Amino acid sequence: MKKKESLAAELLASLPLKRLLFNNGMTAIAFIFTGLALLPLLSVLWEIIVRGTAGLKPEMFITSVIDNGFANAIVGTFTMVAIAAFISIPIGIVTGIYLAEFSQGTKTASFVRFITTILTGVPSIVVGVFAYSVIVLLTKSFSAIAGGFALAVIMLPIVILTTEEALKLIPVPQRLASAALGGTRFQTTFRVVVSAAIPGITTGILLAIARAAGETAPLLFTALFSLDWSQDLFSPTASLSVLIFNLYNDPSPEKNQLIWTACIVLLALVLFTSIISRLVINKRRKNRIR
Repeated sequence: MKKKESLAAELLASLPLKRLLFNNGMTAIAFIFTGLALLPLLSVLWEIIVRGTAGLKPEMFITSVIDNGFANAIVGTFTMVAIAAFISIPIGIVTGIYLAEFSQGTKTASFVRFITTILTGVPSIVVGVFAYSVIVLLTKSFSAIAGGFALAVIMLPIVILTTEEALKLIPVPQRLASAALGGTRFQTTFRVVVSAAIPGITTGILLAIARAAGETAPLLFTALFSLDWSQDLFSPTASLSVLIFNLYNDPSPEKNQLIWTACIVLLALVLFTSIISRLVINKRRKNRIR
């Protein structure tokens, strides 16, 4: 009894002065270095907000670049990201389900996972060159289709890996319970496992979309750019990231101001997507706690 009381007293006792100073000192150092790491990010954000809001006008959202607006670039960005999502999301989800549920421990799964992991580290400009050789050279034209294909290659490994990990987090007893109730492998996978993993899969999709929306290098080789509205999906198409890249050294004050305003819009789009993904993650955590 005395041993238990002494152990409890020892656990509840305050830390020795030496350890307390060390703990507080390390915490202070961590906060200082975190602040130093945030300084460049905050300075860039401040510069973009100050310079961008100065020239922000409502008509910029309805006119093209040739008329000192960026509406065609916004539409082009949404169009190519939509094409990329249409290609990568179904393939990525099906591949992730295959890796997590139907091919565990096989050589095929190891090979596919290895290739997918390599794709996550491939420079985006290499993906642009690949899409150029596959789409642009065949169609003889820069286009939104080619740009969407390049972005799909970038999004695909993110969707595959996040889908696989989301499915692996689903407890095995849920699968066993479905099988005990007479559910087939197919029914268990798609009605139980995939349904439970939808928040995690959605998070991966949103993160992939956020990355694709900010890509520049692949679009330089595939969609190129257009100062005016694109005629169709098979013609050069403007995007916000390429607009910023192309007009950065333009001597015109109007075009220079347009760049900073476009930066705010692109930043807002990426931030909005990231916030949605965080909300999905938080909702998932709350559901798991319940």
